[in-house]
Amino acid sequence: MLAAERRKKIFELIYEQNFVKVTDLSELFSVTEETIRRDLEKLEREHKIQRQHGGAIKIPSVDQEIHFTEREILNVHEKRAIAYEALKFIQTGDKIILDASTTARCLARFLPNIPLTVITNSVQVVTELVDKNQIEIISTGGRYTAKSHSFVGPLAERSLANYHVTKTFISCKGVHLKHGVSDSSELQALLKAQMLEHCDEAILLVDSSKINTHSFAQIAPLDKIHTIICDENMDQNFKQQATDLGIHIHTVTLPHNNIGYYRS
Repeated sequence: MLAAERRKKIFELIYEQNFVKVTDLSELFSVTEETIRRDLEKLEREHKIQRQHGGAIKIPSVDQEIHFTEREILNVHEKRAIAYEALKFIQTGDKIILDASTTARCLARFLPNIPLTVITNSVQVVTELVDKNQIEIISTGGRYTAKSHSFVGPLAERSLANYHVTKTFISCKGVHLKHGVSDSSELQALLKAQMLEHCDEAILLVDSSKINTHSFAQIAPLDKIHTIICDENMDQNFKQQATDLGIHIHTVTLPHNNIGYYRS
């Protein structure tokens, strides 16, 4: 099979399956993994696919909510490092809100079994916490959406009005100095806006790919955020200007060995 034909087949597989592994492609086409990586590099340069650790995914639409299973494989190491850093902001007895982001799920997974109250709209966060018997879990309720495995809508928004928490941890699709914090889903954006209204400290968990971008629905202006936790590749101009606005910036170094973030 010619290289061009192989790359065409790879492209089609990615858009059929959403995600493909280098190892599986190597076996399927009977070529080395290095050859597959070169194919993926070329497809990425042509803006046809997006490479990820161990494979590749189709390019997500900027203004379309991505399915949870696809978001889980995006920038995995960055999310785990950011979530691990966020643990430092949580103390025994805190009452916190976690949104339905994959980074919040990582944070829930890392949380020790200590006295805490966690309010969330995420089914995945609840699943991570259900065996931690010292953590009180409060679900927002609302209308279930399968793409994000979460609850949204007016009922979820109204339920948050009954509470006030120490800290809210959210992620988003874009962070921009002018356009603020935004998301691809209007319903998620409306709920996250409410999460920010009912806390003492708003903490944004984002990897550097979200910086200087904006999406469909605004969550809040940037000055609603107290702290941003991001990876070391954060744009330095954005970092300086956000600091000038009074936002605390915490950047985390991404280790070469990510084993420490793979907690069960």
